[in-house]
Amino acid sequence: MNTSASVSLKYGVLTAVALVGYFLLLKLIGLHQNPWFRLFNGVIMAFGLFMGIKHYKSVSGNQFNYINGFKTGLLTGFWATFIFAAFMAVYMFHLDVEFMHALLKNWFENTDKGGGILIFIILIEGLASTTVLTLTFMQIFKRSTKITEKA
Repeated sequence: MNTSASVSLKYGVLTAVALVGYFLLLKLIGLHQNPWFRLFNGVIMAFGLFMGIKHYKSVSGNQFNYINGFKTGLLTGFWATFIFAAFMAVYMFHLDVEFMHALLKNWFENTDKGGGILIFIILIEGLASTTVLTLTFMQIFKRSTKITEKA
């Protein structure tokens, strides 16, 4: 069961767990409201995508091609993004509503109407970084069709 879908689901869930763990670690030490620490989310996402594509390439052997590798990367990132966004929605709307209000206080006068924008931002950031990182990593993993010339 090492299809592109199963590999991407496995690595997407692992990446989402790492993202949630990192957020909870920041919450534990009181740094979860500092937006600069979100930059490390990109590192976590990049590592998860890289490992997912690498694993899929190793299990598919000669059957590996650009399309399937690209699909694996995209699905891995999409799973991770949607799971993390779902966690953040539950966290912001049910567990720590003050966190949402603290983030939105500079954007809106009435923070009760702007909470959905935070989830939208998480989704856009995750999906955009997934696309860019997958395109980047596939340059590493693709097979070259270039024939080398001998001098």
